[in-house]
Amino acid sequence: MESAEPGLHELLRSLRVWDPEVTELPAFDPAAAPDEPSALFTRWFAEVAAAGQTEPHTMSLATADADGLPDVRIVMLHGADADGWSFATHAHSRKGLHLAARPYAALAFYWPVLGRQVRVRGPVEPAPAHESRADLHARSTGALAAALTGRQSEVLGSLEELTRASEAAWEHAQRDPDAEAGSWTLYRLRPDEVEFFQGDARRRHVRLRYRRADGGGWTRELLWP
Repeated sequence: MESAEPGLHELLRSLRVWDPEVTELPAFDPAAAPDEPSALFTRWFAEVAAAGQTEPHTMSLATADADGLPDVRIVMLHGADADGWSFATHAHSRKGLHLAARPYAALAFYWPVLGRQVRVRGPVEPAPAHESRADLHARSTGALAAALTGRQSEVLGSLEELTRASEAAWEHAQRDPDAEAGSWTLYRLRPDEVEFFQGDARRRHVRLRYRRADGGGWTRELLWP
């Protein structure tokens, strides 16, 4: 007996991108954009948050292993300024090992509430240890407990094992909010390129790319959508 549920292809064809009931596509004048990308990112981030975008601080992080094979996952943005875009993980996690072997990565933000994307790529360096500690202890007890649980990306024997380790880590974090998680590392991506994409209802999408110039400044150029 055939299932009454729609198949994947039927479901895909039924979906809309940028439904006007939930998405506004504002005009974007690249000629009025600032000279460097972090200022525009900060402006766009504030605008999508004000427009109701859920979890605007989540982003895709793409890395490659020692053999050049790619991987991607969703992580949380910890900061963005003239020094770079920052995120954190355990140095012994899969992404941490990738970055040790190939210290270059790409980020992608997608904010459908305003039809916007931001893409960032460039070399990655670990921040000094004191910055990693300060970043961790500025976060919630749950974040500290997760960091203290450790063993990220290792094979897990059972969910019961995870529960025991997590409960012990929560107790540790609550007892000692300044506890150290030695492998927890703040990373900073210093971009070579940053692209801003503004969707348009007539598919005349505006793409503005910043590229780092030899002298340390930025060049700006438009891209065909």
